[in-house]
Amino acid sequence: MYRTSILLCCLIILTLNGIQGIPLSRTIRCSCIKISSRPVTPKSLDKLEIIPKSKSCEQVEVIATMKNGEKICLNPESKAIKKLLKNVTKER
Repeated sequence: MYRTSILLCCLIILTLNGIQGIPLSRTIRCSCIKISSRPVTPKSLDKLEIIPKSKSCEQVEVIATMKNGEKICLNPESKAIKKLLKNVTKER
């Protein structure tokens, strides 16, 4: 009885050791669900992230992190956002 329970515990541990979870990567889906069309001033901008098209997301995503910590998804086709991207790349 004692050997059987030890063997059963070892089998359970080995089985659970081989189980893997679902990877949590950004390639699962698009990051932007809601796209804002409000204008963003470069002075209030802390970080600008551009995510290209991928297999799981068929659109270019532009995520602006404001100095107050707020993250906004911007429309990359908007004239104002294209101008903002041009100005930010010119500065850097």
